[in-house]
Amino acid sequence: MNRALAPASADLQTLANLVPPGSRVLDLGCGTGELLAHLLAQRDCSGYGVEYDDANVQACLARGIEVIQLNLEEGLSLFADSAFDVVLQIDTLQNLRNTEVMLRETARVGRLAIVAFPNFAHWPNRLAVLRGRMPVTKVLPYQWYDTPNIRVGTLRDFRALALKNRLRIVDEFGLQDGRQVRWWPNALASRAVFKLQRA
Repeated sequence: MNRALAPASADLQTLANLVPPGSRVLDLGCGTGELLAHLLAQRDCSGYGVEYDDANVQACLARGIEVIQLNLEEGLSLFADSAFDVVLQIDTLQNLRNTEVMLRETARVGRLAIVAFPNFAHWPNRLAVLRGRMPVTKVLPYQWYDTPNIRVGTLRDFRALALKNRLRIVDEFGLQDGRQVRWWPNALASRAVFKLQRA
C-alpha cells in the first residue's frame, strides 16, 4: 500500500497519539513502516506490519519492523479474535475491493480498530469536482488515471458502513494538517478518522 503520510508528519503524530502506550499493534497496509516504527520507539508498543509490496516490505525490514507479506484481499484468517490491542487501517481501506469484509476483520482481530482514509467530501475536492476535474491534493496525490484508490468515501459514508456492519463507533473526527476537526469535519478535513469496536 502507498501511504500519503510522511515520517514526521503532523497527521502521523496525531494518529500515533490515538494508540495507548504499550499496545500490541497490527498495522495493515503498513507501507514503509514509519507509523509502526514511531509507535515502537515513542509509545513503547509492540507488533507487526502487514504489507504486500516487495519494496515496502524491504523498507520495513531495514527499519527493524517485523512485517508479514500478505495480500489483504485474502483476509486476516491467520489472526485470532482480539489478538491485538489495536489494529490500524491507515490509508488502506480505499485500495481494497473487499472493504466490508476487511472492516469486519479489522474489528475482529483488534480490541480497538483505528481507520483513517482520504475524505472525498473535503471542500477542495468538492470545488475540483464542481470545476469538472477530479481532485489532486496532498492526501489524494494521484491523477484519476493512475490512482491506487479504487473507491472514495466521506465521513458520512463510512459512518453508515460501520453501522451497517454492526460496529460501534467509539470516536470519529476529521484530520487536517495534524489537527483534529470536530466541527463540520466532512467539509473541513482532508482525512477521516474513526475508532471502532465490535458491538
